Amino acid sequence: MGPYHFFGWEQADVPAQTHEYPGIRTPLDLYDRLSDGVWQADTCAPRLRPGWSPENKTLGQCSITAFLVQDIFGGAVYGIRRPDGNYHCYNVVDGHVFDLTSEQFGGEVLSYRDNPEQSREVHFAKAEKKARYELLKARLLAACTG
Repeated sequence: MGPYHFFGWEQADVPAQTHEYPGIRTPLDLYDRLSDGVWQADTCAPRLRPGWSPENKTLGQCSITAFLVQDIFGGAVYGIRRPDGNYHCYNVVDGHVFDLTSEQFGGEVLSYRDNPEQSREVHFAKAEKKARYELLKARLLAACTG
């Protein structure tokens, strides 16, 4: 696909640590597959769904995507505190910083330095978020194997 516009796309070349998702070798491959219909309104955070569209496909997808990236590529998930008190999640893998869902912020410049690490236990304590994560994983697997 490409050209890519998400933050850190130039560094998104770390290798997959699992072969559970055929064809996903780098985060660029994952972004392409997610962009091709895996990200949908039903995987968007409910509070943001009214603004979701295929043109703004990364809206409300950050935490579930970041933890899926962690499943496939390892590394850690960090969060940028937003004005509403929520965290916007992104990934750091072997010193490579990238954010597959940064496009939802348009031209806003986010700071990817000195942010707290995020815990999947905390994020997935919300049943609806855990369900969206499981849906994203299942839809990705189906897209990779079907």
